[in-house]
Amino acid sequence: MTTTDYHAKYYAHELTKRCSSDSLEKLAASLADAQVDLNPHQVDAALFAFRSPLSRGAILADEVGLGKTIEAGIVLSQIWAERKRKILIIVPSSLRKQWNQELLEKFFLPSTILESKSFNQEVKQGKRNPFEQTEIIITSYQFARNKGDQIKSVKWDLVVIDEAHRLRNVYKTSNKIARAIKDILAHAPKLLLTATPLQNSLMELYGLVSFIDDYIFGDIKSYKNQFARLTSEINFDDLKTRIAPICKRTLRRQVLEYIKYTNRIPITQEFIPTKDETVLYDLVSEYLRRDNLQALPASQRTLMTLVLRKLLASSTFAIAGALDSIVLRLKAKLKNAEVKVSVEDELADDFETLDEIKDEWEEDEYEERLTKEDVEAIQLEIIDLEAFRDLAVSITENSKGKSLIQALKAGFAKAESLGASKKAIIFTESRRTQNYLVRILSETEHQGKIVLFNGSNSDEQSKQIYQKWFKQHQGSDRASGSKTADMRSALVDHFNSMFKFFDLYKMSLSRIIALGKNCL
Repeated sequence: MTTTDYHAKYYAHELTKRCSSDSLEKLAASLADAQVDLNPHQVDAALFAFRSPLSRGAILADEVGLGKTIEAGIVLSQIWAERKRKILIIVPSSLRKQWNQELLEKFFLPSTILESKSFNQEVKQGKRNPFEQTEIIITSYQFARNKGDQIKSVKWDLVVIDEAHRLRNVYKTSNKIARAIKDILAHAPKLLLTATPLQNSLMELYGLVSFIDDYIFGDIKSYKNQFARLTSEINFDDLKTRIAPICKRTLRRQVLEYIKYTNRIPITQEFIPTKDETVLYDLVSEYLRRDNLQALPASQRTLMTLVLRKLLASSTFAIAGALDSIVLRLKAKLKNAEVKVSVEDELADDFETLDEIKDEWEEDEYEERLTKEDVEAIQLEIIDLEAFRDLAVSITENSKGKSLIQALKAGFAKAESLGASKKAIIFTESRRTQNYLVRILSETEHQGKIVLFNGSNSDEQSKQIYQKWFKQHQGSDRASGSKTADMRSALVDHFNSMFKFFDLYKMSLSRIIALGKNCL
């Protein structure tokens, strides 16, 4: 159909005419071509965001799986239809490509991923500030923090922050990334997306809400007195009333009328640690409980202990590498009386999810010259740690790994009986554990049917998959220009089309097997 000047004016009027903020008509025109089947709660959430004073922002906190990305896409479509082009999306680095594809495929919204490579390329081409774009910009938390000055200089129409629960501890001085992002976006309208607005404390709710508006709860002392005391006197009705204007949460049980969820069938595979594994676990656990540890700076002890316990639970291979790093650190400390390498850098090579929590790590405390007593304590600690490490290295097979083989057989048998595909996803937080799993699975019928997925994917198989994928999609919308994001797409596509087994690394969920379409 030919579009006349009359039609153009009519469409422009439909897109820009004033409508009530809680009216579906406000969104109807901008969603006319969207390739999504919208659910009532998603439209309601988008309208809620517009009813909230976007000069400050809103929080969409639906439970997992209810489509917060779709809700944000509805809001973005309307903002875009109103000819507002200063839009920024901040997400975990692993989700950048997913957002890029969904905006294009479901809402026909153009976006670009900004990371170090693409940012520097634009600077070399003479662009003073690469965040000044005519497309929606997608970037990671870490990159947003690093480029704070450039982001701050842009007058944003809307900033969407996915996985926003990462910001919930912004009230803590140690949470550097959250505090930096809050300062950078102080005057920008924000839309926060999170399935878990709080986990352990009502103080986390204070942090998340204060990211939108510092005045809803007043100062932190007042909030603690009213809502964070360990008493039965907390007025939860008042708390709900305070957050109601800016926070919208829908639960799964509220949408069962029109959303039918796939039934999940859990299958438990028990395992019993060997004697050596049990001894190692007990020894390292007792070590981490010591009052004075030379290897762990006081300012980092809590979080480093958390990481070490995660590695200990992952596999003996994971904890062996960590113990060796600690030994080398202590020996360097004895030799130089000053340690140049941070604890996080020592562990990040194996424990990649450290990226998600390292913003909560405080700076190293200043370490004075070692005393004679310090030297003696370090020497004794090194002896203990080397013994733990040697025990870990001597354990070449883990009972958990052997049980995994049996779990896969049981899972595949169940999947086959239900008519599902024989595909499995194994989550692990350690690269060393991942390598161990690849080794033992390659000795079974799964040999040649394993794909790795991790933060770097520097192995030869991943490189070949990426090169083939990039050659196929070069110059199309599928190739974003971000190698890390495209590598993710290449591996996922490869898994979907070729393989029945897939080992996924760098996820917050650990040691979980997904079997076909019926079990997670």
